[in-house]
Amino acid sequence: MELLRLVFHHYRWPFLGAIALSLLSAGLGVGVIAFINQRLIEVGSMAALPQFLGLLAVLLAVTLSTQLALTVLGHHFVFDLRSRLVKRILDTDIERLEQLGNATLLASLSSDVRNITIGFVRLPELIQGVVLTLASVAYLAWLSPQMVVITVLWIAFTMGVGWVLVSRVYRHFRLVRESEDSLYKDFQAAIEGRKELALNRDRARRFYDERYTANARDYRHHIIRADTYHLSANNWSNIMMLGAIGVVFFLSNGLGWANTTVASTFALTLLFLRTPLIQAVGAWPTLISAQVAFDKLSSLELAEYQSSFAVDDTLADWQRLELEEVTYHYPNTAQGEGFQVGPLNMTLERGEQVFLIGGNGSGKSTLARLLSGLYRPQSGTIKIDGQVVTADQWEAFRARFASVFTDFHQFDQTMGPEGLPADPQVVDTWLERLQMQHKLQWEGDRVINTQLSQGQRKRLALLLAIAEKRDILLLDEWAADQDPQFRRLFYRELLPHLKAMGKTVFAISHDDSYFVHADRLLEMSKGQLSELTGEQRARASEDAVAQINI
Repeated sequence: MELLRLVFHHYRWPFLGAIALSLLSAGLGVGVIAFINQRLIEVGSMAALPQFLGLLAVLLAVTLSTQLALTVLGHHFVFDLRSRLVKRILDTDIERLEQLGNATLLASLSSDVRNITIGFVRLPELIQGVVLTLASVAYLAWLSPQMVVITVLWIAFTMGVGWVLVSRVYRHFRLVRESEDSLYKDFQAAIEGRKELALNRDRARRFYDERYTANARDYRHHIIRADTYHLSANNWSNIMMLGAIGVVFFLSNGLGWANTTVASTFALTLLFLRTPLIQAVGAWPTLISAQVAFDKLSSLELAEYQSSFAVDDTLADWQRLELEEVTYHYPNTAQGEGFQVGPLNMTLERGEQVFLIGGNGSGKSTLARLLSGLYRPQSGTIKIDGQVVTADQWEAFRARFASVFTDFHQFDQTMGPEGLPADPQVVDTWLERLQMQHKLQWEGDRVINTQLSQGQRKRLALLLAIAEKRDILLLDEWAADQDPQFRRLFYRELLPHLKAMGKTVFAISHDDSYFVHADRLLEMSKGQLSELTGEQRARASEDAVAQINI
């Protein structure tokens, strides 16, 4: 099982120590039964009572220590697992994360990690149940080999039927996990589409009836089946352990295989084992659920774990960036062949301000992702000062860029180069230039009122991007949500300020009135890139939309 393998791999000695405590606890448990049999049942001396109470106290201390050791070890393991998973997501290429989707990733971070946590918390019950059973069987075999054979066969039959029931639990848990992915997508749609669903109650009704309810019913069906088999396995084990006590007394009194004292010891031992065995059977489905979660995490195909965030900044003094025969092809779908961008050829000189125009679906955002290294070219090369950017330099290449995409995430903390605090002078200057000095409330370097209009959110995002002091600023239709006055200020005043700072600006724009402020004007059309010069650029500046639709 993956859970045990990983625990043994990462926590070998603590795990072996916990197992040793489990063996000691099992030995003490059997010792208590033997003490009851030899000193209390047969002799019944009052002098044995203090010894018995002392033995119980030691058993309590060791058993509690064993369970605590395994539980603490489990929580440390889950902490590391969750941390490694988040780091792997951070290191995975964005195109893979986009293929998986937010709902799948959130389901793994919540449901899968939760199921692994529950499995590990229940792991002590399984280990102690197995160890106690083996130790008790050894003790019973010493008392009566004949009776222990029948008892073991009875328990084996009980566990065999329980295993069949538990295997059904595994199948339905796997289907439950698939249903959870669908439900998370429904939750996401209900939250993110709340405005549209509030305006259109017919759409809300169909979404609720046809999508959510269907997926919720599917989840309910499989979780009920899983719980049914789980409860059946638990109750089957419980009742059959009671039945084993009856078999023991039948073999002893009916067939004369042992005396009453031995039969009583067998019965006492089986009663002692009843709770650990039932707990072990109950723990098994949670471990199965944890295995399903591990399988799901493996299917994500995230980047391998690396502890470091360090970037070997070997490209800081670049002067020229080139895309040479770069192509990117989206996967084919049932509806047809995926969209292809390229082959693309372009250059970007340090300090330039380049505007990119193009119609919807022309490939502008894909080009921006390729240019910034968020997407890796499927063919062709990206060069810095004539040298091909290698896989080892990819993080250093990305480190040249700060961005504000149309679907940006609003962070609330300013940050300078290398994760250090941002330059206060830069922050104050640009707060004033962006007309946000009276809009934001600060707590140290964090903004505590991020409930802003979309235009204000974009201004804050631009402030954070500038504070990072990256060489290239990539802006995806940044001015689209600004009012006409601030849009004019952006093109006529803010861009010149950025140029004076030595920033290279690559801006996707539809603001044809301001194309004159670009050093160069590029156009994407049907996945192909061209540069507009002379009369073409003049026509684009007069009416970009008309030019795009020609």
